[in-house]
Amino acid sequence: MTLVKVLAAQLFGGLCAFGLMHLVPTWFHSVYHWLAVQGLSAAIGSKILRQPYWWSFIHLVFLPVAWILLSLEIPPNYYLFIVGMLTLIFWGTVKGDVPLFLSSRAVAEVLHQLIAQETASRFADFGAGVGSVILPLAQHCPNLALDAFERAPIPWLICYQRARKWPNIRVIRGSFWKAQLSDYDLVFAFLSPAVMAQIGEQVRLKMRPGTLFVSSSFPVPDWEPETILHVKDRRNTQLFCYRVGFYID
Repeated sequence: MTLVKVLAAQLFGGLCAFGLMHLVPTWFHSVYHWLAVQGLSAAIGSKILRQPYWWSFIHLVFLPVAWILLSLEIPPNYYLFIVGMLTLIFWGTVKGDVPLFLSSRAVAEVLHQLIAQETASRFADFGAGVGSVILPLAQHCPNLALDAFERAPIPWLICYQRARKWPNIRVIRGSFWKAQLSDYDLVFAFLSPAVMAQIGEQVRLKMRPGTLFVSSSFPVPDWEPETILHVKDRRNTQLFCYRVGFYID
């Protein structure tokens, strides 16, 4: 379904650009004007189709960047390499999965404080990326069992290699949707607005009452957080903390 929406948004952008070119030809003095209109229209089409917000930027720059790359006369093998690398890094995004988001060191420090407050013994990181959260936690909490879930091959491989010296880290290349949520005292996720309602439902159903779910940057719809922590990093990250067993229907 995501691929259909991608193609539909690009087609919408092309039709809008061609239509405006015939209606207002004075706007189009070069191919770059056409590409700009197509990209903007495709981004609008993405919003209409209710794609996740990051797709708007992708639609906006896709054809202009493709045109620039073609004009540089780069050998075709380089394109194949670039596409392959991007696929391995952002694995599953085209299918509707979440993209790669990296947490700051300051977020890991706040999580360390939460782990101490909760006296947690098992921790899960959903969408661990390259290990920006679990590695500092493993260093500060040697008795904490940490499970890092990551599907994208290259981030998983980087995380796996970085975590090899820490016996309390288990790096899992698989979907966090299959995780046994009842095993964890504290679950952390830096995902996207597109999946927050679904992950919130799973947390409510499967985590043990009294345990803590922490979402970075994106709140769970229709669930009042117990606390919102403000992290002093360059993104001014907010951590939404949800106590399982206490929520609004």
